[in-house]
Amino acid sequence: MAKTVYIKVLIVDNHPLHILGLSSLLDDFQKFNIIGTADNCEDALKLTEKERPKLVIIEIKLGKENGMNIISKIKAISPDTSILILTVNEERFYSERVLRLGARGYVMKTAPKEKIIEAITTVLDGKVFLSENERERIFQAMTGENSRGSTDWAASYQKLSNRELQVFTLIGKGFGTIDIASKLNLSTKTVDTHKEHIKLKLHCTNSQELRQQAIEWSNYSDSL
Repeated sequence: MAKTVYIKVLIVDNHPLHILGLSSLLDDFQKFNIIGTADNCEDALKLTEKERPKLVIIEIKLGKENGMNIISKIKAISPDTSILILTVNEERFYSERVLRLGARGYVMKTAPKEKIIEAITTVLDGKVFLSENERERIFQAMTGENSRGSTDWAASYQKLSNRELQVFTLIGKGFGTIDIASKLNLSTKTVDTHKEHIKLKLHCTNSQELRQQAIEWSNYSDSL
């Protein structure tokens, strides 16, 4: 009898119920071996270094940390590891970013379990997984086709770097330069530089316009 080869999986999430549900889903297939779970970036990298998992499933929202920050680091440690983002965050604001960082797929936690399994098997096959809606949105953005007639927040904010998006989000939540610098471990000068770059990219003529757009973005993203 041939020996069963299990696929080693690392789950990076800080919601115990989500970890339990995903673990139960994977257990049903009897071919996955969950080698560990991590609720922070440091532990996730340590486990990757030790176990070299075939698949890492990451939630972007990790309390005060951002799961996107470890994607490229995981790939540097273990290039053969496939990374799937399984998150509560709306895909149209983050899917392109995580793919550029090295992830192979993006699926929302609200998706049916069949879609989540499809996403897992797709990235393990070396292919890219996105929802049909997200594939269509990216196509529209590439071709300039957008029949929705509404503000395309995703297209607007794809112009921002990951750090600029973090700064922009904190501005929308009412944080000032000093607070943002403290939260992101940056100098106030660096934060001010990011603000200037954001204003240029979003065509804001002054700080008030920047703040207003940031508030609108914050309200919109929080409503998703």
